[in-house]
Amino acid sequence: MKYLIVLACLVVATVAESYGDATIRIGLFERTGAAQIFTIFVGCVLLFVYGAMLNFAPLPFSRIVGFYIATLFVVWQVVTFVTFRTAPNAPILVGGALIVAGGLVVSFWKP
Repeated sequence: MKYLIVLACLVVATVAESYGDATIRIGLFERTGAAQIFTIFVGCVLLFVYGAMLNFAPLPFSRIVGFYIATLFVVWQVVTFVTFRTAPNAPILVGGALIVAGGLVVSFWKP
């Protein structure tokens, strides 16, 4: 049950961070006036949710970071594709596999 809570916290955190970053990018470069301010504000709220959810995960921060990095890479690729219609290329997929592998090593390797 504990790991389901961790996974839920991580998914919410990574989705909030990914969409928060994307929303701020849209606000900075694609909006003007009041719409720009509102869009950036929404991005800031999403980034706050990311920070809160990452810290609500019931694991020591040193272990949660590995899970987070692995989850972030996967979610970021989905958000990039959905928001900006950009598919990952071979270098991103190979590098991402290394990121995910490294995140799992950090989380599961017991010294």
